[in-house]
Amino acid sequence: MQQFKVQDGILHGATQIASPNFNERPVNTEIQLIVIHNISLPPSQFGGGYIQRFFQNQLDWTIHPYFQTIEGMQVSAHLLILRTGEVIQFVNFNDRSWHAGRSSYLAQKECNDYSIGIELEGSDDLPFEPEQYQSLAEVVKTLRQTYPKIQNHIAGHSDIAPKRKTDPGLYFDWQLFRQLLSEKTSTDL
Repeated sequence: MQQFKVQDGILHGATQIASPNFNERPVNTEIQLIVIHNISLPPSQFGGGYIQRFFQNQLDWTIHPYFQTIEGMQVSAHLLILRTGEVIQFVNFNDRSWHAGRSSYLAQKECNDYSIGIELEGSDDLPFEPEQYQSLAEVVKTLRQTYPKIQNHIAGHSDIAPKRKTDPGLYFDWQLFRQLLSEKTSTDL
């Protein structure tokens, strides 16, 4: 299993692809939440590198009719976990990525300010891959060690923006994810 380490906001062990879609976090803001999303471009289709190009503002909008519906959007996440389990970092953790939009967690608004956004290559209507759960658990374990305020503050996009968003969706197995995370954490004790 891939080993990760965070240093200066960079997740070592992840592929690095820079996104221009970020800005500074508010001064003295501590990271205290992980938000789990899903994304696929076109919807429910995997591979092709379209997500990576979308996060870099390099997606060719003419390739697929769906792409025209998102043309001009500037979106990013800190991390993307592909179906293979490969982890890609687009935005340094010290910066604010543009993943959550209007949102609230435990009555604290604007989750982008204080969260890390993790996208899973997937959709609301298909199961995720075992490799994605393994990578996600390993990454979250590492992030909790680096940013202790996170602990169990892990939410789905649908939890922080319930009227707008449905991801990571009904097929995301929270129980399996928490079990894997617990196992990974207990082996370090």
